[in-house]
Amino acid sequence: MPLLAEVGVRSVPVVLITGAFTGMVLAVQTYSQFSKLRVANMIGAVVSVSMVKELGPVLTALILAGRVGSAMTAELGTMKVTDQIDAFRSMGIDPVRYLVVPRFLACVCLMPVLVVYSDIIGIVGGWLVSVKGLGVDPHYYWEHARFYTDSYDVACGLIKAVFFGGFISVICCYKGFSCGLGAKGVGRATTQANVGACVTVLVANFFLAVILWMIRSTFTQSVV
Repeated sequence: MPLLAEVGVRSVPVVLITGAFTGMVLAVQTYSQFSKLRVANMIGAVVSVSMVKELGPVLTALILAGRVGSAMTAELGTMKVTDQIDAFRSMGIDPVRYLVVPRFLACVCLMPVLVVYSDIIGIVGGWLVSVKGLGVDPHYYWEHARFYTDSYDVACGLIKAVFFGGFISVICCYKGFSCGLGAKGVGRATTQANVGACVTVLVANFFLAVILWMIRSTFTQSVV
């Protein structure tokens, strides 16, 4: 339960803040261009699709890597330096099963939930700026957001979230188990885990986007 609270509940505030301001900025930048083309009412579609498919999963994963991943690496690294992991082995307890698997499951299961929160607050933030600040018709904002965002877009974002959570937990736990001796080794492992997890998320996002796009294209062609 403390692990679930650390990964999920305590990450909610920063996820909500990041998602809200991302949606707001996206609405402002979209309006500055769309108003020139007289299609400002399409802002809802851009904000919704962008948050659900890309920005929500990626930004939430980067937050999780920085906030939770670094803590996992530091915790496991400290346990290794103080010989606690060796103590588990001497008692016949598998440290991977006891320490890594719960963290992996917590990240994989809670990452999609955090992404849903980020998506919702991002779309609401975009609505707040578009309607209250820029004068966009609220009917068209929600209508276009609903029309252009389908269930497959939502599924793509959640699938990415599951993979991102798995990548972050595996990388950070591995760095914790393989860190060097002393405080310097723990600090270096934490930095490497944070950088490695963030880079992996960004690279994996591209390949997952391509794969999911190919699946959708294949399915669409088969139906037609």
